Amino acid sequence: MFQKVLIANRGEIALRILRACKELGIATVAVHSTADSNAMHVRLADESVCIGPPPAKDSYLNIPSILAACEITGADAVHPGYGFLSENARFARILTEHKITFIGPSSHHIEIMGDKITAKKTAVELGIPVVPGSDGEMKTPEEAIKLANAIGYPVIVKATAGGGGRGMKVARNDEEMAIAISTARTEAKAAFGNDSVYIEKYLQRPRHIEIQVMGDGKGNAVHLGTRDCSLQRRHQKVWEEASAPTVSPDQRSEIGEICAAAMRKLQYSGAGTIEFLYEDGEFYFIEMNTRLQVEHPVTERITGVDLVYEQIRVASGETLSLAQKDVTFTGHAIEVRINAEDPQTFTPSPGKISFYHPAGGVGVRVDSAVYGGYTIPPYYDSLIGKLIVYGRTREECLQRLRRAVDEFVVDGIKTTLPLFQRLIKEPDIIAGNYDIHWLEKYLGTKKG
Repeated sequence: MFQKVLIANRGEIALRILRACKELGIATVAVHSTADSNAMHVRLADESVCIGPPPAKDSYLNIPSILAACEITGADAVHPGYGFLSENARFARILTEHKITFIGPSSHHIEIMGDKITAKKTAVELGIPVVPGSDGEMKTPEEAIKLANAIGYPVIVKATAGGGGRGMKVARNDEEMAIAISTARTEAKAAFGNDSVYIEKYLQRPRHIEIQVMGDGKGNAVHLGTRDCSLQRRHQKVWEEASAPTVSPDQRSEIGEICAAAMRKLQYSGAGTIEFLYEDGEFYFIEMNTRLQVEHPVTERITGVDLVYEQIRVASGETLSLAQKDVTFTGHAIEVRINAEDPQTFTPSPGKISFYHPAGGVGVRVDSAVYGGYTIPPYYDSLIGKLIVYGRTREECLQRLRRAVDEFVVDGIKTTLPLFQRLIKEPDIIAGNYDIHWLEKYLGTKKG
């Protein structure tokens, strides 16, 4: 097991990792920007190192500074959390070259799954169902139009190195396709420095379903069930559930085993999430995230598996602590992401928290690193906490969520808590009748 883990992240995920390390008896190092000097994980870590000024490029994305912090403190492993450098193959490779363990998959697996075209080809080779579309980059509008007519409109143009909805455009006819290709390329070049794009069949009312997997790099891998992440705004998830309410246990077992078998074949190590669009009972691969997900707590709650603990164990060279037969699914869990944003306009709302009272009680978990008097800096993601609730049934879970959201108080800044107070009263949400477009339509018609 590791002696000392450096946590290359901030906020609630840094605190989550720190707690897991403490329970394993591992010393911790917190790195931080000057804006995060008073952050909770910095206060609780055994050691802390300032790695730069507030901009992420000068601190949390600054590989030489993080490497120097490892050398100064003697950290023998780095946990990247999610975001920042968590899916940076170069970072993983540099750490390995310096004999520091990257707590995550190999740089090779990060690379093949980080490029969407390569990832799709790999998924096909591994027997994972995919959305009909191009086998590679679409170099000209004419080429794209020909394929779009073959698979049928509408189609979606996507940046190969994309994410967060950038470099994605829908086309419903030949004229729109020419415009979509040009626009997507421009957006992709600006956002990712890579203007290559590909196209896929555009599904009309799909749900976003993902499968959590865990492997040990020795040919052992398990799946930990489904999550439904369909409630999204601008392709950003705001509400996640486990298990996915529209996927039956038999379907879960079938698609889960396909994913676990693929990870065994890859000899994948660590946590990963295989994401699908799901429509009319069919699963279509869209991407794989080679890291811990924001929404991992809902999976932990229904399976009883500590994903961060397992990540650390397998990264240290140990085999998985469980086989597929050991994985059981009990009850229902929902997570809502509480952001420092105006609940109507969604503009960021940084500032000082004057009063903070998280929800509590039976079946309630709050993952957050804020406290009363803490100032939310304006430089980073607006996520300030995650409210996770559990119930024996989805109905009980919704009732508990309603109570917990009403109980949660964050004063001094605006948050998205009022949005969830509205959503849990909506008939479609209560019935589980929504798709990936539902929230955007709801926000377009419900103002205030």
